[in-house]
Amino acid sequence: MKKALILGALMLNHTVTADTLTIERIYESPSLAGSSPRSLKVAPDGKRVTYLQGKQSDYERLDLWEYNIASGESRLLFDSDELSSGEETLSDEEKARRERMRLSGTGIVSYQWSADGTALLFPMGGDVFYHKLGEPGAKQLLNTEAFETDIKLSPKGNYISFIRDQNLYVKHIASGEETAITTNGGGNLKYGMAEFVAQEEMGRMTGYWWSPDEQYIAFTEVDETPVDIITRSEIYADEIKMIEQKYPSAGTPNVKIRLAIQHLKTQQRNWVDLGKDEDIYLARGKWMPDSEHFTYQWQNRTQQELELRSVNVKTHSQEVLLTESSNTWVNLHDDFTFINHGKQFIWASERDGFKHLYLFNSDGTLVRQLTKGEWVVDQLEAVDEKAGKVYFTGRKDTPLESHLYSVNLKGGDVSKLTAREGYHHITFSGDASIYIDMSSTANTPFQVSLHKASGKQITWLEENKLDANHPLTPYVKDWIKPEFGTITNDEGVELYYRLYKPAKLEGKHPVIVYLYGGPHAQVVNNQWGGNRGLLMQHWVSKGYVVFSIDNRGSNYRGKAFEEPIYKAMGSVEVDDQVTGVKFLHTLPYVDKERIGVYGHSYGGYMTLMSMFKAGDYFKAGVSGAPVTTWRLYDTHYTERYMGNPNTDSDAYDASSVFPYAQDLKGPLLIYHGMADDNVLFTHSTKLYKHLQDMGKPFEVMDYPGKKHSIRGKQTGIHLYHTITNFFDRHFGVK
Repeated sequence: MKKALILGALMLNHTVTADTLTIERIYESPSLAGSSPRSLKVAPDGKRVTYLQGKQSDYERLDLWEYNIASGESRLLFDSDELSSGEETLSDEEKARRERMRLSGTGIVSYQWSADGTALLFPMGGDVFYHKLGEPGAKQLLNTEAFETDIKLSPKGNYISFIRDQNLYVKHIASGEETAITTNGGGNLKYGMAEFVAQEEMGRMTGYWWSPDEQYIAFTEVDETPVDIITRSEIYADEIKMIEQKYPSAGTPNVKIRLAIQHLKTQQRNWVDLGKDEDIYLARGKWMPDSEHFTYQWQNRTQQELELRSVNVKTHSQEVLLTESSNTWVNLHDDFTFINHGKQFIWASERDGFKHLYLFNSDGTLVRQLTKGEWVVDQLEAVDEKAGKVYFTGRKDTPLESHLYSVNLKGGDVSKLTAREGYHHITFSGDASIYIDMSSTANTPFQVSLHKASGKQITWLEENKLDANHPLTPYVKDWIKPEFGTITNDEGVELYYRLYKPAKLEGKHPVIVYLYGGPHAQVVNNQWGGNRGLLMQHWVSKGYVVFSIDNRGSNYRGKAFEEPIYKAMGSVEVDDQVTGVKFLHTLPYVDKERIGVYGHSYGGYMTLMSMFKAGDYFKAGVSGAPVTTWRLYDTHYTERYMGNPNTDSDAYDASSVFPYAQDLKGPLLIYHGMADDNVLFTHSTKLYKHLQDMGKPFEVMDYPGKKHSIRGKQTGIHLYHTITNFFDRHFGVK
């Protein structure tokens, strides 16, 4: 029998005796929530799988592991404690970067294979380690007082590159020679770095790109001078920090951004002409395989136009390869890759109303649409040019599950490759010959398997069977499987819902409606719910009905389903949530006088809007880290959906919670992290004052030192108890 790849992350080392799924038990070990290995990758040689795994003694302290495909054995490659022990002190920039990447933990939190599969690079504590396969140990390449970030291996593996003190550097690995590509960084000037909205809202975490031949580096210059400074407090248990932060609130100036391409040896630098309009976004950057053309995605301030532009590094000439436009907004994506030695590329577009894949020639002429239909592609996963196949995940069978499919480059029918039901996270090898499938359902924690590109399973990396030793087994007999279904709203739009109901239906039961409701998110799907999914099981065991519905504006249903929120946030979403409650009223076991609502972030905003605008339907609510006025949120996200407050002031007024707060009827609990740098704590404090001025009673639970995600084991236990106790008190549940 193979050693378990996931080791302690899915198995507990002690006997489970409790039969009741308590909140403490949910947080006792990540294994119960279905914690999975991080950063699973098939090595370029196709012979091993590498991954990050927490220590059994400390699941947040991550080490680098390897699974040998031939032998079926796992082994520890590098123990983070042996490389660097003691407390890890991160720079403020790195803390913010990890928060925006949703990276948690300490030790080895990320790593990179060289393109030829002969070396590994992994940052730790602001420095970096390098391991050459076949050689013992890891060599520390950086050991400085400064905190280096965004550390990369160059395409051929000869250099590392990194950001230090807001400047871009490269270092030759063999000679140790270090070169500063830029030297003027500091203060408002940042080189090779992604600005705040690029990281938080565009999903672009870097500001520099190596050419494949290692001769050039393209990089950004970010000038934050125009951006307003906000002063916010970060309130901790024993101190208050006053933070001055460059934060571009909706309607205010963004950074000025420039793009340079520099020859590494001659240091000749050329600035790319981005156009006369300086109020733009640089959304993406990518080199063509010939190393002579750099492409970048130019987006205007309204985000209604996106251009894919190509720059010739020798002649400095430019051309627009394609343009995407919309009368609402254009969604960004990472589904863009060159094939046929750069003569063609694959690109995702929503031009027919649904996200699909298209094949273009390198000059931007369309060859053919590869996928089509009233369903969406999730993402492009791999291309096997020899076999002429494109692999992608998508929702062809149902919007509730993500599956792996293939389609021929010449067009034709789409083939489904994943056999197990549920939600599949796919990671291909570089040559697209094999892939890792991490799948789950609402009732099955993550299972990890290895497959040939045909879909044929090679082996389990972790079958994660619910056997006698599994931490979930004691609760299986009381496990409630959710029901999935659809409701049609008053406008004839089909909405998907998920319903948990107690095993024993006795009389009328209270309801907790869990929601998010915002764009680029989905609540109702057939995948493992982690800690929050276990919390729902806890609620059901107490006698609650637990319900969710995905309203218009949410993801994976096509552009027409998303767009009704344009310049109208907090309107149709509430209408659709009310449609869900009206459906609950038809169920004989539901007490319509005890229907509560709970959500976090956009879900917190939705809780407030539901309580304020539809208090006859929602009798109590818990709002976590809510947006209260979109004028306080950042430019790229907010203006995408709401327009600019300088020209669309009425839309911003209508989408704020404040005009409706006077209609609060039922009990309301608001909680917020007091060091939140995403949805600033100010959102809640302004609402606290507003409700107090109107004499409206409400409850508060704020968390000192916590960011937007409210992380931490003990904090999580406290938060889940606080939410549960709130509903218990107001709905009379013991």
